[in-house]
Amino acid sequence: MSSDRRFVIVGGGLAAAKLAETLRAKDFDGTVTLIGAEEHLPYERPPLSKEHLAGKKSLPEFTVVPAQWYRDHHVEVRLGTTVTGLDPAAKTITLPDDSTLPYDKLALATGSTPRTLPVPGADAPNVYTLRTIEDSDTLIELFGSARRIVIIGAGWIGLEVAAAARSAGVEVTVVERADLPLLAVLGPEMAQVFADLHRANGVDFRFGAQVDAITTEEAIATDVANGVRLADGSTIEADAILVAVGARPNVDLAADGGLAVDDGVLVDERLATSDPDIVAVGDIAAQQHPVLDRRIRVEHWANALNQPAVAAATMLGEQAAYDRLPYFFTDQYDLGMEYTGFAAPGEYARVVVRGDTAAREFVAFWLDSDNRVLAGMNVNVWDVTDRIKELILAGDPVDPDRLADTTTKL
Repeated sequence: MSSDRRFVIVGGGLAAAKLAETLRAKDFDGTVTLIGAEEHLPYERPPLSKEHLAGKKSLPEFTVVPAQWYRDHHVEVRLGTTVTGLDPAAKTITLPDDSTLPYDKLALATGSTPRTLPVPGADAPNVYTLRTIEDSDTLIELFGSARRIVIIGAGWIGLEVAAAARSAGVEVTVVERADLPLLAVLGPEMAQVFADLHRANGVDFRFGAQVDAITTEEAIATDVANGVRLADGSTIEADAILVAVGARPNVDLAADGGLAVDDGVLVDERLATSDPDIVAVGDIAAQQHPVLDRRIRVEHWANALNQPAVAAATMLGEQAAYDRLPYFFTDQYDLGMEYTGFAAPGEYARVVVRGDTAAREFVAFWLDSDNRVLAGMNVNVWDVTDRIKELILAGDPVDPDRLADTTTKL
């Protein structure tokens, strides 16, 4: 290494690994240190609720790069290490042994933590969340022994785990406060598709339900969960509980260092924080998006994959902006889906469907009051994501009837 500049990356997931990769690919020849809280090399998280949970992929297959890559590219990796302090004035971070590590540029990629339920019984040993490879492995073992599980929360994680559990023959009840799954993400029109999908595969939904307590029974050493009691007094028996009620961005380090935070670390289009020598990427980045013209924080794989290229450029003093549209995907039973764009409930005027929702082979488009495309979701229809992006970015009104007509090219 010929440069004496030190770049430090705090985080041990996909975004952190891709940032290290990008810095070296851009010929940064200073010191790169990656500090991760987990004991594993950075890995991708979508398989934890998808292919790995279904027994189709093992950890090495979704580890971002092997250990040899870090050695070959002179990236120092410190695993099992949680950074405890940040001093932007001194440009240092504090490690668990109270030692400090200086930096010239710092990247925060600290991810998020599953939210828990503030109800009695939530700390029982067979109440689970899903964030790490160990969590996913535990659920795999559970599918082999449990007869009934209750999943609290009908978001992406809850539904993907429900699909995997049903495919393994486990009885599943999903408890959700809203009236439909994914209602806050997709709105009622498309949320119904996922409700129908899971019901067709034997999932019992309890919508509009509030959890009062996780019920327990005394075991040999401790109390174990045996069900869920709802606010209406009804109970649902279970051998285990999964809590999937969203995640909290890990912003404590940034906040303690005086950076601007508000449901995430506030960053500009360059992914720079309120301190110009610090960038933030992935789950924690609440970005002022140059295309959407709003601040948005997206907890999805695509951001962790793609934001590091812009963050690396910013750290190196180059001009760059993260202008990719939000993108996410899911696989549940025989349904594969990609979603591109952003259409919050209440901010769109109508949904136009192109194809057959009953057969689960269609593309849905969210339009504003001027018939401009805000977002598109393709379900079991492939190779249309680029066309959806073009329609969104063009910003021109479309003819809804032609959009729905499968004989008219997108």
